[in-house]
Amino acid sequence: MAVLAESGSNPDVDLLYDINGLAKDAPHWFDRVMEYVGEYGILLGMVLLILGCWWAGRRRAGEDAASSVAALVWAPLAAALAVLVNVPIRGFVERPRPFRTHEGIEVLVSGKTDYSFVSDHATITMAMAVALFVANRRFGLVGIALALLEGFCRVYMGVHYPTDVVGGFALGTAVALLLSPLAMALLTPLLKAVERSPKGAWLIRARGNRSGAPVIPGARQEAAASERDLAA
Repeated sequence: MAVLAESGSNPDVDLLYDINGLAKDAPHWFDRVMEYVGEYGILLGMVLLILGCWWAGRRRAGEDAASSVAALVWAPLAAALAVLVNVPIRGFVERPRPFRTHEGIEVLVSGKTDYSFVSDHATITMAMAVALFVANRRFGLVGIALALLEGFCRVYMGVHYPTDVVGGFALGTAVALLLSPLAMALLTPLLKAVERSPKGAWLIRARGNRSGAPVIPGARQEAAASERDLAA
């Protein structure tokens, strides 16, 4: 199939050289840090971010606790599904890695023999970030920032063109948003069943918040006072 960005005169390749050129001037230790962060660190950070959102949310869970957890469960599922969608896309485009087509690329990680478009790492991180944003905007914004950093790292490492990253961002976002209604329709009843289970309820609510405590502080006390007034 047609190979994208074969010429070094287009903006995609120019930006590749500009960003990857930073690796040539950076200290060796910094390149090693970027290699680890771009290959493993941000993916791990996204997982920890989702777990942190779940841990914080179950402590102040309201009546929609099951749907909130369902939205978080959708985040890694969206990432996995987006990667599956990317498999035929890579096979159709057949775009070689930039270091195979262009000279002078500083490659920080070896062993990349598959095709370049679109970036799996960019797809995974953005899919999780967008799904997380739907569940919790504050955590989601942090996730989107991490996804953008992931995209920069992949170009910096010399393993992707900038358009590989942009394509990954678009694919991850599309899967996370377009399939979210279907995912929530399937996951929410399942998580509600888990919530009703004595052994699984802790996954939805913290032990001190099993009864669907209201989000507004003092609401329970005001309701109790009203009941006493009516009884009198």
